[in-house]
Amino acid sequence: MNLFDVLEEQNKQTPLAELMRPVTLGEFLGQNQLFGEHNAVLNLLNSKRLFSLLIWGTPGCGKTTLARLIAKETDCKFIELSAVTSGVKELKASVEEAQTALRNGQKTIVFIDEIHRYSKTQQDALLPHIERGTIYLIGATTENPSFQVIPALLSRTQVVRLNPIDNDNMLKIIRKGYKYLMDKYGKVTLDSEIGDFIVKYANGDARLALNLVENSYFASSYKDGEKFLTIDIIQELAQSKAIKYDVQEHYDIASAFQKSLRGSDKNAAIYWLAKMISAGEDPRFIARRLIVCASEDVGNADPNALTIAMNAYKAVELLGLPEGRIPLAQAVEYVADAPKSNKSYMAINNALSDIQNGQNYSVPQHLRDSHYKDASKYGFGEGYIYTHNNPNAKQSFLPDEIKNKNYFE
Repeated sequence: MNLFDVLEEQNKQTPLAELMRPVTLGEFLGQNQLFGEHNAVLNLLNSKRLFSLLIWGTPGCGKTTLARLIAKETDCKFIELSAVTSGVKELKASVEEAQTALRNGQKTIVFIDEIHRYSKTQQDALLPHIERGTIYLIGATTENPSFQVIPALLSRTQVVRLNPIDNDNMLKIIRKGYKYLMDKYGKVTLDSEIGDFIVKYANGDARLALNLVENSYFASSYKDGEKFLTIDIIQELAQSKAIKYDVQEHYDIASAFQKSLRGSDKNAAIYWLAKMISAGEDPRFIARRLIVCASEDVGNADPNALTIAMNAYKAVELLGLPEGRIPLAQAVEYVADAPKSNKSYMAINNALSDIQNGQNYSVPQHLRDSHYKDASKYGFGEGYIYTHNNPNAKQSFLPDEIKNKNYFE
């Protein structure tokens, strides 16, 4: 290190979340589904058998930490890139480093954070080097890899999903954070509710929790020569936080919203509505989901549900947010409470399925258009009975091949 590097190291303030990263797999908290006894992923790591993988999980669940630990456990060279600041040039440089390391008997893991931000071309550039075994890839993403990673790269990697940190392990992380700070900077007396508050605030994000631990420790107050940290200080620091809402959450919450409406659970539906609004979802998208549900799931059991949903859409366009939340909530209550019928939905799906599976029949002669000069030459319209003149007349309106088909069961 040169003098400037030394000065940088001396002057920078490393965040507590970085200082508290586990240094062994045994210290890695919150992912029992991966590191329980006889788990396949743990067995692979213990065998020192390297493999490329994509780590999918919410912010602060340990993706980067796990990648570093895997490199440490397998004695690999570790090259860390961010998809935000790197591209094909940096990938080529990493491959050259890996080739040099291989000649010296060491394998290389290239870790790419936020890999979903790479373009198709950038992801393609990884393929030959993974295929030849020059590098082992570990990609971290908060987005569903099925949507954001090219199929060729998916087929060459193992996808591992990390869960948000559960409450018990989050509390352990919070306590370790305060202990580290107290051991280094001095004791502080904590209100008993602080741990539970931070657990709820962090919502599975260990980085968010430790940032609040660090800030709150240094924001604590003195009284009679002792340092105290009250719940009021924590709440003032926390205030409001952004709701996690990525592409996957967008689809998952919309799915939960419509299923709650279908299941006539208006309390659940209003909760998912609130979550979408809080996350900044386009209210017109929410209104469109309501319209779909009013037709698909309520249908003609209560035709007024579709009218209510359509009016909610118009109201949202007119009002915007925050006022638009009110007609949305009104429509949610009505659609959830309405009786349910999916007969129309099933009928059109069944008819489409028949046509796509070969039952693509021509219009019978008597139903064909006869409003032009030469139609009579071909017998078009011949035998058709005008229903208003003879409402009781029996005639078929389906092709002869499926004339007895009943789509509305």
